[in-house]
Amino acid sequence: MRIRHGTIAPAEFKPAWWLPGPHLQTIWPAFLRTKRSVSLTRERLELPDGDFIDIDWIGDAGPIVVILHGLQGSSRSPHVRGLLGALAHRGWRGAVMHFRGCGGEPNRLPRTYHSGETGDVGYFLRRLREREPSTPVAAVGFSLGGNVLLKWLAERGVGAELATAVAVSVPFLLAGASGRLDRGISRMYRRHFIVDLHRSITEKFRGRPGPLDLDVVRHTRTFRRFDDRITAPLHGFRDAAHYYREASCRQYLRGVARPTLILHALDDPFMTRDVIPRRDELSPSIRLELSASGGHVGFVKGGTPWTARYWLEERIPRFLAEQPGFDRGKNARANIPASFSRRSGDSFG
Repeated sequence: MRIRHGTIAPAEFKPAWWLPGPHLQTIWPAFLRTKRSVSLTRERLELPDGDFIDIDWIGDAGPIVVILHGLQGSSRSPHVRGLLGALAHRGWRGAVMHFRGCGGEPNRLPRTYHSGETGDVGYFLRRLREREPSTPVAAVGFSLGGNVLLKWLAERGVGAELATAVAVSVPFLLAGASGRLDRGISRMYRRHFIVDLHRSITEKFRGRPGPLDLDVVRHTRTFRRFDDRITAPLHGFRDAAHYYREASCRQYLRGVARPTLILHALDDPFMTRDVIPRRDELSPSIRLELSASGGHVGFVKGGTPWTARYWLEERIPRFLAEQPGFDRGKNARANIPASFSRRSGDSFG
């Protein structure tokens, strides 16, 4: 019997002439682009283990697109805001699911989140499906969120509570990504994330008993050491190697059963090309589009520094619009799950 595989195809992305190279493509949209103003309503979802996650919503009717942010990201991340605006323009709802501790308030339990933690997204999507059984739901995951999304899709298989999915700039092999960030110019990204992780962990355990020695936290300088001393013990892994092995999504991709688009740049400075899966590792439901350039969650395609165009905000909605239910725009009034407790109707500028 002939074994069917997924598709690997060239992406149509062409970089803006004024942003050549992977680092400019990565840095500009993350730190220099004008932040889009979007009006969000925050909801809190209580979890079965006594913890919580925060969901930021845009729109009040239509199909739902759940967004999973990257490491230390949130609904304030520029690429997340940009996509939220593009979804609203289509008449769809967006729901940014913050991983534990990423919504602006430390979570209650000692554990936080990691690249392979799929329980929370699974719980949220099940509750969403219970409350809105006829509403089309898709998901988009960026970087770490893309790894989580692909792993969850594979674990759920044909039972996944999604119509379709998109994953962007995924660290398919975590050990490889960790090693790449220890070399060359990419070390500046490592430093940025490590400093932010130090701050987050220190704030979380300041003034209350915790399982971590904060002096050890402050003296970690690489991802492998951070994951060895902090991520692994907090989440039940033996060490960083065990965590990387179990959490990396590449080994699970054959189990994905929903139409899924993966967008990736060959020059992504967060990882090397050898982390990218082969065609025989992809399920028939996956289309992997590779571009020669684009950096990490960058993909700035044109315009000027004042009128930049972001390809992800065009490609992702176009793919979703090809899926059943998402070609109709607004189709029903929102029925936000009753189990979510409303906290505020903030407008984030």
